[in-house]
Amino acid sequence: MVTTVTADRLSMVLPIPPSINKQYATVNGRRVLSSAGRAYKTQVGQQVWIALAQSPFRAALMERLQSSPLAFSIRFFFTTALRRDVDSGLKIAQDAVCEGLGINDNRIVETHLYKHVDKLHPRIEVSLGPAAP
Repeated sequence: MVTTVTADRLSMVLPIPPSINKQYATVNGRRVLSSAGRAYKTQVGQQVWIALAQSPFRAALMERLQSSPLAFSIRFFFTTALRRDVDSGLKIAQDAVCEGLGINDNRIVETHLYKHVDKLHPRIEVSLGPAAP
């Protein structure tokens, strides 16, 4: 997967998250993250960790992300425009990226969602960096 790490932004291409219906399970009357949801978050967290470990900008990026309000962007590329809602994968992708970085996603003050069709290469493209002042 393609990843770009700069001193002020992390951009990654990730797999499409599981659908909302597959992200959660009901156990003893409580909604909990399903095994598919946990596996997705683990996979994304590992990709984030590897990207940071390989980047000379790791320290500068982490300093910026820990000291600024954040903006998160996701471009969904689905196989069809009618298959899923644009916001169905937002929360799990946002949580996974932020957990991989070790930052709380409550620091995100700006979110951008886009929906596209790519029948051959479904994916999401995420970007996290400081929000505009």
